[in-house]
Amino acid sequence: MSTLVENKRTLFDYEILERYQAGIALLGFEVKAIRQKKVALQGSFVIIRGNEAFWINAPIAPYQVKNTPPGYEETRPRKLLLKAREIAELTGKTAQKGLTLIPISLYTDRRQIKLEFGLARSKKKFEKREGIKKKEFTREKQRFMKE
Repeated sequence: MSTLVENKRTLFDYEILERYQAGIALLGFEVKAIRQKKVALQGSFVIIRGNEAFWINAPIAPYQVKNTPPGYEETRPRKLLLKAREIAELTGKTAQKGLTLIPISLYTDRRQIKLEFGLARSKKKFEKREGIKKKEFTREKQRFMKE
């Protein structure tokens, strides 16, 4: 299991309550592009429509620009492969106020590409500041302990 792309900003902006993993329905050249890390997770999100989950607004650059099919959309919605009970559970949880599904990382599991996403609550500004203060304090503490 090797991580291809991580969204580090997610952990700063959101409090992750639960983590999920799902396979993605991709085209062949999209798989090759993801393996070359031509994908961005920033600004993308997961939604549930009907009884299906979709990964929205994730740009995957073409693997070879000249060989991509005409009309290819980089940010097209991609279907996530989840079980029906997982989708039902996620539907109930995202109906709560302030909760959303945010992608955390893309990784390979054997030969398959998986998306790890989390049920997240947005952090307030003061919570972000507290997190920064805690990190700085632990750094200073480590420096002091070294000396």
